[in-house]
Amino acid sequence: MDELLALLQWPAMVLTVVASWLVASTRPGRRKLSFWIFLLSNVLWVAWGAHTSATALVVMQFCLAALNIRAARKTSAAVAR
Repeated sequence: MDELLALLQWPAMVLTVVASWLVASTRPGRRKLSFWIFLLSNVLWVAWGAHTSATALVVMQFCLAALNIRAARKTSAAVAR
């Protein structure tokens, strides 16, 4: 199990890069997908950070997830107007 948790940093990194690429898309569907990919990467980073006792990384991932959710809500509210 330790080996699997140690390897989580790689898919977490790939998902973070993919989500970052998609968030800049001009297509709304891709931007929406980036939201979910970012949240999945947050979960993987938290699991890896908890395993390695990287407290600052875990806290940062919770903050980034909260900011991502805030942005999604603001975007939804702006679109609904």
